[in-house]
Amino acid sequence: MVQLPKLSRRARWAIPAGALVVTGAVLAGSLITTAQAAPGLPARTAAQLLAEVADSTTPPLTGTVVETASFGLPALPATANPTSLSSLLTGSHTIRVWYASSQHFRLAAPQSLSESDVIRDGRTAWLWQSTLNKVTKFTLPAHAAEKDTVPKQPLTPQQAARQVLAAVGPTTTVRVDSNVMVAGQAAYALVLAPKDARSLVGQVQIDVDGSNGVPLRLQVFARGASSPAFQVGYTEIHFVSPAPADLTFTPPPGATVTQVNLSGGPPGGARDHARPDVTTTGSGWLTVLELPSSSLTPGANASGGGTSAGDSAAVLRALLLAATPVHGAWGSGRLLRTTLVSVLMTDQGTTFAGAVQPSVLYAAAAAHPH
Repeated sequence: MVQLPKLSRRARWAIPAGALVVTGAVLAGSLITTAQAAPGLPARTAAQLLAEVADSTTPPLTGTVVETASFGLPALPATANPTSLSSLLTGSHTIRVWYASSQHFRLAAPQSLSESDVIRDGRTAWLWQSTLNKVTKFTLPAHAAEKDTVPKQPLTPQQAARQVLAAVGPTTTVRVDSNVMVAGQAAYALVLAPKDARSLVGQVQIDVDGSNGVPLRLQVFARGASSPAFQVGYTEIHFVSPAPADLTFTPPPGATVTQVNLSGGPPGGARDHARPDVTTTGSGWLTVLELPSSSLTPGANASGGGTSAGDSAAVLRALLLAATPVHGAWGSGRLLRTTLVSVLMTDQGTTFAGAVQPSVLYAAAAAHPH
C-alpha cells in the first residue's frame, strides 16, 4: 500500500517504538520451505509467500486498522490527551481506511469527541484536525515516489510487512506456521525470527491474506513472550471499492486552511522535516537508533501533532527515573531496559535505542565520537 500521511507522532516521540520500527524495517533472513496447509488454503512455502507479498497489489478495500503497543515500559503519567506521548507509547489506536488506489484514499483516526482525517485525491491531499478545526492542503509533485509525497507517514499492515520483508537475508529464519483467521479472512502465518541472541525480538509474525497476498496483520513478540509487544492489523476488512463520498473532502465552515506546495522541493524533502535528526548504526536485527539530545526535548517537534510539551516532559521524567545509572569505557549515563527495547541515555547528550541487548548499545556508544 502507498505510504500514507501519518496521523500520530509515534515515530517522532516514541524512542522505543521508533527503535522497533527501524529494526524491523531492515530485517534480513534465510528461507525454510516447509508449510502447513489449512482448510480452504493451498499449501505455500515461505519463499512462495515472500514472493507473493512482494508482487501483490493492494485491491480496493474498506476496513478498520488497530495498532496496539505494550513495550513493558514503567507506569507513565496519565493524561486526557489522546495524542500525548504517554498515550502513543501504550494502549491502542484505531484508523478507519477507505482505499481505492495509491492516488485515492482516506484515513480517519477517531478519538473521543474528535477526529483527524487524511484524504488524498490525485495531486491534492488534505489533513483535517477536527478539534482545532484546522485543515492543511498539500499540493503533491506530479511524479513523486510514493514515499516522498505527504509528510508524516502512518504504519499500515501492508507497509509494515513490506518494510520487514524488503531485505530478507542470512540473519533471519523464516517459516510458515498454521494458518489463522484475521478480520474474517483466512490467512497464512509467515514467521521471521532472528538468529542472533543479542536481539530482544523473539519473532515477527506476518499474516497474509490467502486470496490476494495482502498482509492483514503484523505482530512483534519479545523473546519468550506469548503475546505481542506491538501489533498492527485489520479488525475489519471488506475488499470493495469505497463510495465516492468517502474519498472527497471540503473544508468545513470556519476551518483555518493552510496550503503547502510540495511539488517544487527536492526528493525526500517533504518528509525529512517531520523527523528528528536520527541516524542508525548496525544492521538487521541489531540496528541501533542514535538520537541527539535535542530530539528528546519536549516541544521540539510540537508543530501539528497536538502533543502537550508539559505532558511529554512528565513522561520523559518518568522514563529517566526508571532508568538505571550505568558506566563503561564508552562513558556514563542511564539505561532503560524492557523485554523488547533497550534505551541508553548518555551523559554526553546522545541517546541510543534498539530492540537489542544493552551490550549492543554500549558498543554503539563507544564508537560514537564524544
